[in-house]
Amino acid sequence: MKRFFNILLGAMAMLAVALISAFITMRLAIHGREVKVPNLAGLTLSEASQAASAKGLNLNVENRFYSASVAPGHILAQSPASGVTVRREWTVRVTESLGAQKVSVPDLIGQTERPASILIRRVSLDLGTVAQMPATGEPGIVLAQTPTPNASGIDRPRVSLLLSAPEDPAATAFVMPSLTGLTFASAAARAAAAGLHIASLEDVTLPVSPSPNALPPAAPSTATGAPSPSAPIVQPGTVVDQIPLAGYRVEKGDAVHIKLTH
Repeated sequence: MKRFFNILLGAMAMLAVALISAFITMRLAIHGREVKVPNLAGLTLSEASQAASAKGLNLNVENRFYSASVAPGHILAQSPASGVTVRREWTVRVTESLGAQKVSVPDLIGQTERPASILIRRVSLDLGTVAQMPATGEPGIVLAQTPTPNASGIDRPRVSLLLSAPEDPAATAFVMPSLTGLTFASAAARAAAAGLHIASLEDVTLPVSPSPNALPPAAPSTATGAPSPSAPIVQPGTVVDQIPLAGYRVEKGDAVHIKLTH
């Protein structure tokens, strides 16, 4: 009997050693395939691609934004952030800088969709969301655009259009109107008129204009959605950011989230 127990204990000890060895081997195999994401900010696309490849990572240009501080063709932002541990073959999504905005946004109001889209591409802009809204008159006419004609400080080279369509009482989708530059009361009224509602409000601190009668301009946003350091000074109680962004497709009843200066 004693011999039997000795054999059993020996077998259990060998099994424990085997399990521990397998666990250690598995841990080494898993961690051997893990790497830390390098810092790609400020690099050119070629340099960022090489840095990612050296770590066994893939690179994908997800967005392109204007930036007054980062040279065109360089990395403006990345996800995951540098230093984050990921597995090899992970894709790092980056935003490319287009440099400072130099192109002027054309006036497309009153044109039909095809000439408007051709003009957008002719000036090196991209066609964004195209939505329709029931309206009297000829269908397919540009009723509104985002950004507005000759707008400055825009964040990306994309122009969204709102086209006229035959009146349809059942239609519920339309383009999100711009609320930036408005007071909270005006923004709430404009949202309500479109069948939307303001679901949340965030206060942000920005420089305040010394002139109480100055018209509050819309503050341009950075790639992260926050007002840029060079944004014009605005009056307190002014909307400086919104989600969904102006020009995006929304439906009646959707919620709107805004940022307001205080």
